[in-house]
Amino acid sequence: MRIGIDIDNCISNFDDTLLKEYLKHDKELRNTGIINESPEYFRKGMFDWTVEEEKSFYNENIENFARKLKPIEDSSYYIKKLKENGHEIYIITGRNNGEYINPKELTTQWLNKYNIVYDRLIFTNAYDKHAKTEVCLENNIDLMIEDSTRISLDLINNGIKVLTMNTRYNQKEQTLDRVSKWKEIYERISKLNQKEETKKVNVILDTDIYNECDDQFAISYLLKSQDKFNIEAITVAPYHHDNNISIEEGIDKSYNEIIKICNWLNFDCTNKVFKGSTDYVINGYNEENDAVNKIIEIADKNDKTYILAIGAITNVAVAIKKAPSIVNKIEVIWLGGHSFLSKDNKEFNFKQDLQAVRTVFASKVKLTIIPCKNVASNLRTSIYELEHFLKGKSELCDYLCQRFYNDGVHGIQERRVIWDISVIAYMINKEWFDTEEVSCPNIHNDTSYELTTNNHKITIVNYLNVDKIYRDLLKKLGEI
Repeated sequence: MRIGIDIDNCISNFDDTLLKEYLKHDKELRNTGIINESPEYFRKGMFDWTVEEEKSFYNENIENFARKLKPIEDSSYYIKKLKENGHEIYIITGRNNGEYINPKELTTQWLNKYNIVYDRLIFTNAYDKHAKTEVCLENNIDLMIEDSTRISLDLINNGIKVLTMNTRYNQKEQTLDRVSKWKEIYERISKLNQKEETKKVNVILDTDIYNECDDQFAISYLLKSQDKFNIEAITVAPYHHDNNISIEEGIDKSYNEIIKICNWLNFDCTNKVFKGSTDYVINGYNEENDAVNKIIEIADKNDKTYILAIGAITNVAVAIKKAPSIVNKIEVIWLGGHSFLSKDNKEFNFKQDLQAVRTVFASKVKLTIIPCKNVASNLRTSIYELEHFLKGKSELCDYLCQRFYNDGVHGIQERRVIWDISVIAYMINKEWFDTEEVSCPNIHNDTSYELTTNNHKITIVNYLNVDKIYRDLLKKLGEI
């Protein structure tokens, strides 16, 4: 789980420190004392100071106050425990609000002083109630620990779970999910995490991985996202180029490539990788093989299994032909063909096995298509960008950069599209994609679509957010 944590009043005793300093200054000012024991916020009406007096004192002394802050009881201990339990800790503070000369230096020193561990420190403007929401959405934050009422409500309204630290000034809002101590926060998150574990989706990746370079990125992305997925199997899809390598040889090369990447990422692939079809449905292929049998077995045992198909869809089609009942227990997300703006679907995954595509379309299985041209084609990057983020991080990262530069099929290229990550990203966060339900099209022999109005519905992706996908991919791949 990715956990966002505010600093002031969540990790630090900000209000306690401010109140102590305000009481001290009040004695020097007029010694009137507290005139309102329960203001909405003690900076506004607790003392008889004018607005100008309060603002001037605060602005002149805020950095000194910040240096005097102490951690809330047990905050450092339980944040460390959360990180040890595998959670990612994002410190998200509103100190980039114009009140500090160098908020990053001041904050980093304070966090280090009190041994507050974290994966990333992010600064926002506390006076912009939506700023933390934007950061949480960009970084896929699962839960935020916050004290501000207006920020908490904005986060909640945008689908982010919030635990709101109980303070004197957020009592009016009764809908907030409140916490008071860090032991309570830790226990609540532990229970939530147990529930989240049961929410992992069952997936099968169907891949022609040795075909070029994009499948290697896709499988690495999948294995780096196991907080989202229960990876049931990786099945090898057929592919064939006019390069004197048979489909059987391609299957073997793909199988070995999968094992290699799984080993690099310490994923136990015992009884997880299965060789698939050695010919295409369009050529009359309808034989049993390990991949097809495993797809059927997994579909039968689970309530729901997602098949992430990033090659020719032959294995899926053969499985459906052999066990038609699995269409009620699987959902297929396939990278194949082009958008409706294109005149045909002469795209590698689609054109290799036209009959397999027809079989899957006609089966009425729940199906999402990510078109290549005009959609996934936007996922273009360069060797320079990849090397900037990945080179030297690990043996896998170096291999991915090398494979991108020369995939063994299309020659040396400085820029290319990493198509297949689109399917993994779609399952990680559908908010990065714009989709449309359409009547399932018919397919002409020349691979072109015939649009319909009365067929069963399928989902077509029309747009994907390239920046958010690459930001997530590169962060995960670059993690040691």
